[in-house]
Amino acid sequence: MSNDQPTPGQPPEEDPFLKKPQDPTPPSAGSPQQPPQNPYGGATPPPQDPYGGSAPPPPSYGSPYDNAPPPPPYGGGGPGGGAYGGADPLAGMPPLAESGKRILARIIDWVIIAIPLAVIGIPFKVYDRVTDDNGDITDALTSSSGGQWIWQLISIVAYIAYDTVMTSKNGQTVGKKLMGLRTAMLNDGSTPPTNAALIRAVVLWLPALICCACLWPLLLLILILVDKPYKQGLHDKAAKTVVVSAPR
Repeated sequence: MSNDQPTPGQPPEEDPFLKKPQDPTPPSAGSPQQPPQNPYGGATPPPQDPYGGSAPPPPSYGSPYDNAPPPPPYGGGGPGGGAYGGADPLAGMPPLAESGKRILARIIDWVIIAIPLAVIGIPFKVYDRVTDDNGDITDALTSSSGGQWIWQLISIVAYIAYDTVMTSKNGQTVGKKLMGLRTAMLNDGSTPPTNAALIRAVVLWLPALICCACLWPLLLLILILVDKPYKQGLHDKAAKTVVVSAPR
């Protein structure tokens, strides 16, 4: 029987979607490597008479980057521009999702939730016709009586819970999985944690379910189409996520 013991401090299993670290950029050909300089530019200067003679030369400080150029200022960086001039956060991750596929994935998810809710709404009489004070016929959904408020609360919980649970599980709702997409954290490509997934779902669904059923989805779509360079809607910006391609 082997007496081998597990290696202490072995890290836990990593997120399979976590992007891999990039290899450091090799030095350009022909650029000599120089050792760090002495903070005072070589040998210690000889002592000087404090009351006469020439003043000692000013110290020559070496570059804190070992003679390499300093990092770029804010606004530079990789191909994606980087939020603060660093490397592109998408480096090492799959390409951003196509906008058309994102729309189809969202429609699929909406249908998956809407059909059961349509059945649940029948006992609450949300499809009944009612007469208002002026004798006009209106839908129960627009009236102030009946079980429509309970049904609306159930709808809000259903949409937000569905998106939160599926996104925090592996970054994929059913629609995204069918379209070959996934949601990832912008900073490292990992699967969004529960708090980020919840924030994303609330911003995505709550305004549309309360007051802006048509306007809010249209606004999110416009922002996704015009946002550069990460194609983020308001829900992505709130949760610091992006939607990228993924194998089906």
